[in-house]
Amino acid sequence: MNNSVSNTARLLWAGLRALLVLTLVTGVIYPLVVTGIAQGIFPGRANGSEIKADGKVVGSSLIGQSYNLPLKKGQETPDPDLKWFQGRPQNGLGTNSVNTQYSLILSGATNLSADSKVLVQQVKDAKAAVIKDNSVPGYTVKASQVPADAVTSSGSGLDPDISPEYADLQVHRIAEKNGVPVAQVQKLVDEHTDGRTLGFIGEPTVNVLQLNIALKSLVTKS
Repeated sequence: MNNSVSNTARLLWAGLRALLVLTLVTGVIYPLVVTGIAQGIFPGRANGSEIKADGKVVGSSLIGQSYNLPLKKGQETPDPDLKWFQGRPQNGLGTNSVNTQYSLILSGATNLSADSKVLVQQVKDAKAAVIKDNSVPGYTVKASQVPADAVTSSGSGLDPDISPEYADLQVHRIAEKNGVPVAQVQKLVDEHTDGRTLGFIGEPTVNVLQLNIALKSLVTKS
């Protein structure tokens, strides 16, 4: 009887020691080592790929933002603020209803199939809006100029980047709305166009937040 109790006690103590050691290694030491390495080698990515402007964090290079006008009385969907470069449509899963302190866009795709009449109409409406919004005196956007990313949302609905083609399409409107030369706005787009990873992976992109920060600086100096 005493031997049985003693063996049980030894097994329990051995199990407890294993639990404590594993907790220390996997729950404390390993996370600290990984965090330390990440902070030392990739501090920007480790801290959320923050983008700063005027000494403040204004967003992340990984998450898209909206550039809209304040809602008017009785209006449910805000109009885009056309003095800024616009990102991809944010047709996600709706808006935040839990934390009412912030107006957040929930991440998610539309879940509509390619042959959905609703999706087809959304694309048609978005295309018409892109043509209308970006056509200014002396420059008319053609339907053939509108790229796919201008009228469709990404899988997350929060894509921070647009194609150089969509950025180029907005140049004349941006110049007209802000009273700056077209050539200067086009130069901003060219400077903020990132090529393919390693020269062959993916497609060239333009980060909308970084581009708008540069635009704000340009307008302020003008």
